[in-house]
Amino acid sequence: MGRGVVVLFAVLSAVMLAGCGISIPADPEGTLDRVSGGTMRVGVSENGRWVELDDGTGPRGVEPDLVREYADRIDAEVEWVEGAEHELMDQLKHGQLDLVIAGLSDKTPWHSHGSITKPYAETRDERGETVKHVMAAPLGENAFVFSVEQFLLTKKVAL
Repeated sequence: MGRGVVVLFAVLSAVMLAGCGISIPADPEGTLDRVSGGTMRVGVSENGRWVELDDGTGPRGVEPDLVREYADRIDAEVEWVEGAEHELMDQLKHGQLDLVIAGLSDKTPWHSHGSITKPYAETRDERGETVKHVMAAPLGENAFVFSVEQFLLTKKVAL
């Protein structure tokens, strides 16, 4: 009888949560809903082939190309914001940006400023050590982070 009660409780809990309209993963600030069909504010900081900034034609490189493709998928316009990595991460922390691309690795010190995506590409540094590349999104905006990660995981990044 004890096991039956636990199963019944689990089923009733699931039904009640479904009835409450709870969506998991969720975005407390509504980032995915806001940028889908709208404008995605992306911070860019130059970092070799990952992000190249030039004469005003917009950023180029591996990550800007990925962001443009993702934006097309969610029908978003991209507003590029150039800056130093620390400035961009501060803006991300305070809700002024939706994504930061800067050739970041999973060893980035910015975990307290943003949600770091799962690695989407690996390279080797000059010491032969593996570098796992990531992007940064707003903390707690799990639906947006999940959407970006799902997109990135479908990409074979040519290096």
